[in-house]
Amino acid sequence: MIIREIRNFSLSQIADSGQCFRMNRLDSGAYRIIAFGKYLETMDLGDGRFQFSCSSDEYQKIWSEYFDLHTDYLDIGSLIPPDDAFLTAAIRFGRGMRILRQDPWETTVSFIISQRKSIPAIKTAIENLCRNFGTPMECNGNQYFAFPSAEQIACLNTGDIARCSLGYRDKYVAAAAQKAAGGGLNFSALLQADEETARTKLKSLYGIGDKVANCILLFGLHKMNAFPEDTWINRIIASEYGGSFPKDRYAGYLGIIQQYMFYYGRSLEYLQAAPLNIISNT
Repeated sequence: MIIREIRNFSLSQIADSGQCFRMNRLDSGAYRIIAFGKYLETMDLGDGRFQFSCSSDEYQKIWSEYFDLHTDYLDIGSLIPPDDAFLTAAIRFGRGMRILRQDPWETTVSFIISQRKSIPAIKTAIENLCRNFGTPMECNGNQYFAFPSAEQIACLNTGDIARCSLGYRDKYVAAAAQKAAGGGLNFSALLQADEETARTKLKSLYGIGDKVANCILLFGLHKMNAFPEDTWINRIIASEYGGSFPKDRYAGYLGIIQQYMFYYGRSLEYLQAAPLNIISNT
């Protein structure tokens, strides 16, 4: 168990931002995260102090990277012109946001599943997949399941996968697993590739379009210029920017800007026309 002081970091904002699905609040107020086969409980102690249920070595090697704690997100505020009231307010509102450095394979499957599903339904489907096919693990008495590898899923048939409440997405997940297990989808290469090359490769997969590809680029490959556009982002652009958002102004940071927009936009009245927990309409 360790305690660290971290500026501009909010567990609740990250958990509610729609970028990850195995980060859940416990009754104690702590958050449980399962990632990279590891189990973590972390709690906001107040005054910028956070408690982590891991060793100092594990924190440095895994969790400080996972939460992208080495990036100064406040620098992005200097790019925003004073007359952009929406983005100024959005950064102030979501100043604890971080773009997580997640496992690319898990992120790919998660956002394939996310299509036309609510966040609770996505979480349920992912947990079903993990419980049925992931490796059982234990940490300090906590039982959990690692996210199943591409190889573990590739040996299943779509009937097996369908039992996890994926709906029509089961065949997309099966196809992605076959491609990744067979070497046709190399995430190490995608991490090194430029954004357009990685996007083209992801869109070649069965069932992946622009929105899902951009989510994988941003949340799984940490391509910070990816800009996922869904119903909520399009409504914000239409309402606040006359239908045209100045993307060139934020080149290199568009993904972070998108998260501020999405998180703040969900709190505004004009976005209440449809259920806000639907995060994908592709």
